[in-house]
Amino acid sequence: MSRSIVRQSKFRHVFGQAVKAEQGYDDIRVSKVTWDSSFCAVNPKFLAVIVESSGGGAFLVLPLSKTGRVDKNHPLVIGHSGPVLDIDWCPHNDNIIASCSEDCTAMVWQIPDHALSRPLSEPIVVLEGHSKRVGIVSWHPTARNILLTAGSDNLIIIWNVGTGEPLITMDDHPDLIYNVSWNRNGSLFCTTSKDRRLRVCDPRKREVVAERLSPHEGIRPMRAIFTRDGNIFTTGFTRMSQRELGLWDPTNFEEPIALLELDTSNGVLFPYYDADANMVYLCGKGDSSIRYFEITEEPPYVHYLSTFSSKEPQRGMGFMPKRGVDVTKCEIARLYKLHDKKCEPITMTVPRKSDLFQDDLYPDTAGPEPAMEPEEWLDGRDDDPILVSMRQGYVPPKSRELKVAKKNVLDSRPTTRRSMSTCDANSLPVSFHHASSTECGVQHFI
Repeated sequence: MSRSIVRQSKFRHVFGQAVKAEQGYDDIRVSKVTWDSSFCAVNPKFLAVIVESSGGGAFLVLPLSKTGRVDKNHPLVIGHSGPVLDIDWCPHNDNIIASCSEDCTAMVWQIPDHALSRPLSEPIVVLEGHSKRVGIVSWHPTARNILLTAGSDNLIIIWNVGTGEPLITMDDHPDLIYNVSWNRNGSLFCTTSKDRRLRVCDPRKREVVAERLSPHEGIRPMRAIFTRDGNIFTTGFTRMSQRELGLWDPTNFEEPIALLELDTSNGVLFPYYDADANMVYLCGKGDSSIRYFEITEEPPYVHYLSTFSSKEPQRGMGFMPKRGVDVTKCEIARLYKLHDKKCEPITMTVPRKSDLFQDDLYPDTAGPEPAMEPEEWLDGRDDDPILVSMRQGYVPPKSRELKVAKKNVLDSRPTTRRSMSTCDANSLPVSFHHASSTECGVQHFI
């Protein structure tokens, strides 16, 4: 990583800083499941962490302001009968979170604005369609109520959680899927898989539109994310087990735009991407450092900026959406580092003396309003995120109810079968359970 040429960039001096001890979250029993997930998800209202729990799976949800020691009896979100493997906050409603588990299901939960006073065991929606554990949940970036799940049955299912119906099923992966990342407008997603292929999928055409065998030659897991301009940033390993990162143009997978060797550590590198700054933060499980890079259009395309190091290794990491950072302190990113027993926020700041709002650091960013309805997306529409100004900072809206229109369960026609018509005919029968199955007609998120 040569740093001999001084490059002009406003992010060149970004520095990381752990918050004071009392501003962290202590006494959290972080899950010990050996699954390559980040175990942590944050948004401007809440911190969620997958935790150890007996007899099933659970995760902890705390209001961001509830720092300090977490009560040992703090109520958990419980509902899965097996360990929870992944969680993801809805980008369009700060009170909605999806979880998935070894019990072959994904669930969607409504979290009240105040801290939980008793365990939350009733999900809004249970999504049943996978025959093996579900390891990945990922919300569509711009369409309301669209959720992607990926399971160890190598299936990807895209759901409308507003009706509980599977919209699209894809079975193009012959091996375990390591990760899934939507592009900026949600028209495509990319995946990495145990068969060492990087794929770009068009879900509405139900096909793989581009793929690359071994973007990294090592056999250890890869990760891939779309950048704002449609390129794909990857992390993986060389044949000699060195960690490596790459930047690819999916319309021409022959040669990488950039390929950079890092070190010989064996932890999988999780990339967290800031589309506004075009920066990526690399966090390895078991590492005690966070490296960050800027992606530009000039060679070498991926520029090393700096490393934040601390003494203790990380078990997982959460990444705050840009609308949740503190603009009054020139904070451009905030990561939530999981230790064995605590969660420590780390702020990334551009050093500036002025107290005025820094326009160049905070372009309008993706806000909480969806750009389109699920039917519009399914019919082929693509929209970029609806942007909001950061000038006055961001105040999360109060909890909003989402209406869920579920077909009448007393209707004699086989509704769940009818919903399968858009799926692959060979896919598994899918049923939809509502938390309150005694009601019918229009259901509400409570």
